[in-house]
Order: sequence, then structure tokens, then C-alpha cells
Amino acid sequence: MRTTPSAPGTPAQRRLSSTPLRWSLWTLLLALVASLLVTLVWLAGRYEASQVQSKLERDTGDALGDIRSALTRNVQTLQALQAGTPTPASWSAEAQRLLREHREWIRLEWRDPQLATLAAADTPFRTPVFARLGRTNAQADVALACANARRISGSGYSASYFLPQSDGLGLEVMELCLPLVTAGQLQGYAVATYSLAEILADLVGPQLTRSQEVSLTEADGTRLAMHGAARRGSRIFTSQQLLDLPGNTMVLRMDSWRAAPDLFPNVLTALVTLMSIALVSVLAMLGKDMRLRQRVEHDLAEALAFRKAMEDSLVTGLRARDLEGRITYVNPAFCEMVGFTPEELMGHATPAPYWPPELAGEYQKRQAVRLAGEHAPPREGFESIFMRKDGSRFPVLIIEAPLINAQGMQTGWMSAFLDMSEQRRVEEISRASQERLQATARLATVGEMASLLSHELNQPLAAISSYATGSINLLRADAAADSGIGLAMQRIVEQAERAGKVIKSVHDFVRRRDQEREPVTPQALIDAIMPLVGLQARKLGVGVNTRVQDGLPPVLCDRTMVEQVLLNLARNAMQAMDQAHVRTPSLVIQVRRAPGPGSGGKDWLEFSVADRGPGIAPEVQQQLFTPFFTTKAEGMGLGLSLCRTVVEQHGGFLGFEPNTPQGTIFRFTLPVHAASTPSSALSSPTA
Repeated sequence: MRTTPSAPGTPAQRRLSSTPLRWSLWTLLLALVASLLVTLVWLAGRYEASQVQSKLERDTGDALGDIRSALTRNVQTLQALQAGTPTPASWSAEAQRLLREHREWIRLEWRDPQLATLAAADTPFRTPVFARLGRTNAQADVALACANARRISGSGYSASYFLPQSDGLGLEVMELCLPLVTAGQLQGYAVATYSLAEILADLVGPQLTRSQEVSLTEADGTRLAMHGAARRGSRIFTSQQLLDLPGNTMVLRMDSWRAAPDLFPNVLTALVTLMSIALVSVLAMLGKDMRLRQRVEHDLAEALAFRKAMEDSLVTGLRARDLEGRITYVNPAFCEMVGFTPEELMGHATPAPYWPPELAGEYQKRQAVRLAGEHAPPREGFESIFMRKDGSRFPVLIIEAPLINAQGMQTGWMSAFLDMSEQRRVEEISRASQERLQATARLATVGEMASLLSHELNQPLAAISSYATGSINLLRADAAADSGIGLAMQRIVEQAERAGKVIKSVHDFVRRRDQEREPVTPQALIDAIMPLVGLQARKLGVGVNTRVQDGLPPVLCDRTMVEQVLLNLARNAMQAMDQAHVRTPSLVIQVRRAPGPGSGGKDWLEFSVADRGPGIAPEVQQQLFTPFFTTKAEGMGLGLSLCRTVVEQHGGFLGFEPNTPQGTIFRFTLPVHAASTPSSALSSPTA
């Protein structure tokens, strides 16, 4: 085995000088000290201020959550107030009790669907708030809140409004309207009048209002109500969050009177401490870096030696290229594979010396596409043809992956090569064995076909015998019965033709009529089997549905055998549903274009037969297509095996999968007639 030269440079050459790096560390130390003197004071102040602001933001969020939770509980309380069939008197008594428990409510009303007041109660903690102006002035706000609540089928809020009081002061209030619906019919409304000031005083946790001023404002900043008092003259931190209610939107604002922290002497003490720690840390890092560098250089030399020994022992060829396509590395296995020395390959660009001359132009175009990043290599690899130095060709399997450096950037491509010559020879031997096995299998199916013929011909031959006997009897009994004799003779002809068709299908299958395939439309194949499928479906009570996409091209197939495949799959499905006693058995026969491109660039159609049966047990699935395996007492176990053989002779694939929610779907593909599909260009992977 040939050996490649070691990586560029000896370990001594690859070892970086420690003196420039140490000077860099000292320079970094001086820059660190200077930056600390300039920025630590500013950062400390900013950090303290951000901590105060972050805490205020959290407090505002907690206060907003408290308000929303309390408003939700209040809606549930109003709903409970209407439980049963309250009278105005009992309702008013219960409302008085609730007003004593909820200071944020200043009035509760029970109104009919026309918003007429049935019962009302005022808070006992203050004089009636509507005593001066009456309730009529707020009727528009109540009507608007109830209309919004009815529209969204939930609680609705009105915009806040100012309510003057007899003492010369006033308060900001808003209305809550809750529709009362029974069995889908509107029975009335429950209306609650909120005091915004009491909302802030009672619904916000007291621990949040001891050191902050809480207020409700409009979007433009106009204060509607507030609770607490901020210190004037000190720095104020402010946080605002949106309180979005159905029909009304306000801003919850919280002001903190905590002043910004002083910079001195705390920051100076912290600065001296941090500088001392930084100096000691950098000195410790210098000593540790020296020891670590020596250990890393030793480990690196050992790792490089180990990697080189490992790469030299591989039987898989390795080749690295840069982004321009130049070879930067090859291992001994690759050199032995192509017969060139590393010196003949290193730095070589396109065309590579191991490319066959007749394929060099094609390989060069593919490599240009690959290096341009327009075509990613397949993960499973691809095959190509290489040429040894002596001119002999051999197949290789190529697996490529991008080379990524420590910075995460691609610097080239790494390729692994496997010589496929021996595998090709084994495949040829295996292919020959498979052909012999297929010939043996076809001979084995002759016996099954004989059994099938005997089973299929029993009924028509028995009918022929019966009709013939009946004809003789009619002739003997009445010479004038021409109509009966004619009908009997016609039946004899039909049954004889049916027997001939069965015999011809078996004969055609045995001699594999590849040369007699013809283009047939999918609808014609379906129509041909539907009389027999429909007859058995009516007998078993199965609903049959066919789905054929519009505009499907014809398929190139042996019509008789494909019809037999469809018929066999349909019969199996109906028998499975009948044996499982499915309540509403149904069968769906569908034809559509195959989801993906087929092998060789062909277009394919997919035929499927779906049932609603019990499905296929896991232990049966593994042997489903095995010849002579059957779950039927009267079956021979060759039906599905013959179906798969017919489909594979056409180049297609027959498989199955579970149906949703129950049942099984059998699918097989057939090639589209070439004259009905346009040709398409194929792209091949690069060498």
C-alpha cells in the first residue's frame, strides 16, 4: 500500500510561537483595565436603574393580573346572583349583601330586555351616587354596554364617564352589562356600576401600592382615577400596560417614587474589587494558558498521528477538494484504487486523470453544478465510472459531504469511494440465480393454474352439461319448443366462450406476453371488471365506489392479466369484510397519478382498492405475498403472489397500507403509455 505525505509542516513547524501570543495577552489586559475605568461606572448605574424598572414592570403586570382576575370573578358572581327564579325583593336583598363585600361596585341593577329597571341596590358605603343627576343621564352608556354584551354573548363594558356628586366632588365610573339568557332566550340584563378609584384601591394587592402610585388613564394619558401618592422631586420610574376590556380600553399606569441609586461610593468599591479580580484572573490565565498550550500541542500531535494511521488503514478511498475543485487530500486506498500516486493527484483540477475521456465533458459539467452549490449530493451516495491508470474502467459508489471549518464555513468537499466491481459481479450471479428461481416459480404456478382452471371451469362445464341435457329433453318432449331450445343453446355458447377466455388468460400468463401489451385507458380496465365485482357486491351487500381522475392517460399493460389483478384484489377485500361481519361494508376502487416520478423517468398511474375490513394482522403481513400462504380454508395461497408477479412484470410495485379509520388499501402502479407523455431531461450526480 502506498503512503501519502504527512500534512503540511512538521509538529515543530505547526507549533505556534508563544511570545507573540503572550504579548497579545498583556495588551488585552491593559485594554481590559482601561475599558473597566471608562465603562463600569456607567454600566453599574444602568444596571441598577434597569433592575428598578424591571421590578416596576413586574409589579404592573401583577396589578393588571389582579384586576383582570377580580373582574372575571365579579362576572361570575353576577351570574350566580340570577340563579334560580329570584323576585325583585330577594334579588335586592342579595344585591345588598354583595355590595357590602365588593366596594368597587357602587350600584347593582336588574333590568328587563328593554332595559327597564326591575330592581336596584346602592352601595352602603356612600350616599347614592345617582341621587343628584339621576340614572337617566347614564342610560346611553348602559344601552351601549348591553348592546355590545348581547353582540358578543358575554359581559360588556361601557366607556368611563365622570359622575358629579352633591359634595362638589365626583368620581369616574363605568358600566358592566351581563345578558341573562335562559334556553337561548334573553331574559334581561344585570348591570353593575364600577368606581374606577375603588377598583385601584380594592382589586390591586396592597403590597403593590405601598411604594407606587397606581392610576387608570386614557390612551392619550388623561388620568381617570389613581391610588397612592408619589414623592415629588425625586426620580420617578413609570410602567404602563393596556387593560383591554370588552367595549372599553384603558391604560394601567404605575409610578414608583424610588430614586435612582447613587453611583458613589458603591460603584468605586465595586470597580476596585473587579479590577483586582481581573488582574489576578488574567495572571492566572497566563500561567494556565502556557501549561494548557503545551498539553494541547502534544495532544494535537498525537491526534494527527492517530488520524493518519487510521486513514492509511482504510480500504475506502478518501478525497478532499477545495471550492475550486482542486484535490487537496487523498488517502492510500484511493491511490491504490485509481493507480495514481499522491503527487500526480494533489492540486489537480478538472479534468481529473481518473475520468474516462468519453465521460470527461459530462463529469466536468456536473462538477460545475455541484461546486456552484446548485445541486446537493444525495445522502445515500451515487454511482459513477472511474478509469485506472492502465485504462481499465470500474464502477464506484461516491458519498460526498461538505467540509466545514472551525468557523462554520464550507471550505470544500470530502468524498468517500467504494469499488463496486466485486459487488457488480456478485449482483450478476444473483441476477442469474433470480432468473432461474423465477423460471422455477413459473413452473410451480402451472399446478396452481391447473387447480384454478378446474375450479373456474366447473361451473361453466356443469352449465353446458345441464343446458345440453335440457335441450335433448325439450327435443324429445316437444319438437315445437324452438324458443326454449334456442335460449338453451345460446347459454351453451356463452359458457363455452367464458371457459375459453379463462384458458387463454392462463396460457398468456405462462408464456409472459410482454410483446402483446397494449395501451388501455384506466376507465376501460375498471369497466371490464365491474360486472363481476357488482355481482359479488350485491350478493354480499357491499357498496362499491369508483374514482377515476379526469384526463388520465392510458397505461401500457397486458389487459387480461391487469383485469385479473383488479378483480382478485376486489374479491379479497369483499370476502374479508364479509368474514368480519362489517356492518356497512364499502369498497373504493381509485385510479390517480402516482405521487412521485418513477424509475427511469417514466410516468405512472396508481390503482388502489380500499376496504373497511378488519385490517391485516402483523404476523400475516410478513407472509402476505409468500406463495402457498393463505388464511382461507379453501384458498391455495397464490392469488396475491400472482398479482405481485403480474405487476412486477410490468415494472410496477404492489403494496398495502392500513386504511383510516379501519381496513386496508392495496396499491399498485402501471407505466403510462410512452406516446401520451412528454419526455423530460434527467440530471445525474457529479463524479
